[in-house]
Parts: sequence; structure tokens; C-alpha cells
Amino acid sequence: MTDSERPCCGGRRSVSDDGASARSSDAADAARAPPAATTPATADDDRTDSMVRLDGGTFRMGTDSDVGFPQDGEGPVRDVTVDPFYVDRFAVTNADFLAFVRETGYTTDAERFGWSFVFENFRNDADRGRTLQHVDAAPWWVAVEGASWLHPNGPSESVLDDRELLKHPVTHVSWRDAVAYADWAGKRLPTEAEWEYAARGGHEQRRFPWGNELTPDGEHRCNVWQGEFPEHNTGEDGYVQTSPVYAFEPNDYGLYNVAGNVWEWCADWFSPDYHTTSAYDPDNPTGPVEGTDRVMRGGSHLCHRSWCNRYRLAARSKNTPDSSTGNIGFRCVVDAAD
Repeated sequence: MTDSERPCCGGRRSVSDDGASARSSDAADAARAPPAATTPATADDDRTDSMVRLDGGTFRMGTDSDVGFPQDGEGPVRDVTVDPFYVDRFAVTNADFLAFVRETGYTTDAERFGWSFVFENFRNDADRGRTLQHVDAAPWWVAVEGASWLHPNGPSESVLDDRELLKHPVTHVSWRDAVAYADWAGKRLPTEAEWEYAARGGHEQRRFPWGNELTPDGEHRCNVWQGEFPEHNTGEDGYVQTSPVYAFEPNDYGLYNVAGNVWEWCADWFSPDYHTTSAYDPDNPTGPVEGTDRVMRGGSHLCHRSWCNRYRLAARSKNTPDSSTGNIGFRCVVDAAD
């Protein structure tokens, strides 16, 4: 198996050759699309608190570099145009998601299914008897009974046990959970094009938000894995697991952690080559009309150059809409009024 075929995020809930256990889900719900547009917002709209307005325009999306994986479809570079929109400065936090759950009583996919994927070294010792299965292709991922957004490393601990964790990005949320939160907030998930436009911060073809070196002058600019993966993370960037959503310097649009920390769900179905076909429209592209996996962008605290060099701005990954793990989160966008 090549590195590009290894599951970045704990495999899938559906039957696949990665060894993940099967789970039933409502096919219609899995295919549910986020709203095509939100009610346009202005600067005094309550929804735009902690958001940045981006004017939109044309930018160079993707990369022709050979540092990625051909099967991911990062290239070729193409001109893409997006309309103005507002985007969250930060990934949605545990505190944000807690407010949503308390108001709506929402139950996440992980809670409905009864388990979620936890990185093996982070699993609580008290919960080792709750391990259901390892992922054959990525044995550092284990299915833990009772793991969820509220109990990210297993049910014996809660994000409510440590107030600092409320400032960390919510994890163990599926694409469907992210859409439900966005609907509640009057927002939506970004298209993949909007995500990359925002993450680039107004710069063309940089590898990272700050330039082309991961650690310029030895300085850590994002939360990714250091050391030998998956045996030992030295935590040289200050974090072994997730970091607060405001950690590290933002990009030049004021967005935090668009590289590393947690993967972020996008609205689009994933395809490695749809953008090379005649059906592709580079004007506000929304991806193919159907698929099996949704796009994720940005990489996570578990990414390491030895096997998952996907914390670059052009890098892409995917997972099924009902999948949840300890390194997937999201941020939202709102359409901007003229």
C-alpha cells in the first residue's frame, strides 16, 4: 500500500479494504447536501462575529509540485474565481459545539453509532477494554466504544473536565454533524475552492500560509507531528494533541490554523480528477454532483512528512460523510452581501 492510499483519519464507517467495521447509515442522509447559499451577511450581522470578510476574486488553485500524491488530484494549477464571503477566523470549538448541542439536543454520528476512531497513543488507559477494532492499514487508529466529541480520547474523560479543552477545535464530528451545526448557526461549510482561497491569505502558490519552509529559522508555525511517527511525538511545537484554535500566528487574512491541528470538512464531494473534465466550472466551483467521500483540507496534528505530507495548502484528503475521528473538525462560511 502506498502512502497516498493510507487513511489519514481512521478509515471509514462503511465496509472497505482498510479494515474498518461496517456501520449502517441512512443513504439519503449521507448524500444530504449543505445549503447552496446562506442569507447574505453584512458586517453588523451577528453571524459575522469572529469572521473575516473576503472580497473574493480569481486565484491560482492547486499545485504542479511533485511533493504531494498524484492520486489526490492536487493539480494541475488552474485559475478559479470565488464570490465574496465571510469565513470563520477559527475552527469551531468544543465550546461552540456544546452550545449547539445544549440548544438543539443534537446527537452526533459517533454517539448514534456508539464509537469513534481514536489515535492509539491518546486512548485513555481506563478505556483500553473498550477498544473494538484496529484499522489494518493504519493500526495507530482504534475504534473506541464511547468516544465522541465530548469524550475525544474515550468515555472515561470529558472535555468538560478541563476548561482549556473548550478552546480546542471540536473533533469526532462527521461531515453530517458539521452541516447540522452550520445550519443551526445560519452558515454553511466552505466549498473546497473557498477554503483554499481563504487559507492562502492572498498569496499565490505558497506551500504553507507563511511561505515554503515548514519551520523557517527553526520556528514552528503550526501543530503537526514531530519525531518518529507513530511511535513518538516530541511536541516541539508545544502540543502533542490538538492545540487551542488561536494557537500560532494567523495567515494574512487573519485565519488561524489552516495548516495542521485538525482536518476541516468542505462541502464538496471528493474526486481526484473532476477539475480536469469539461464538466468543471472554475467560476465558484462546487465539485462533482455525487460521490462517496467528502473533501477535507488543512492536515492535522497527526500529519508527518514521513507518510502524510498533507498539511500543505494545496493538499487534499477525503472521508465518508458519516466518519468521525480525533483529528477532524471544521470551520464555517457565510455568503457576503454586496
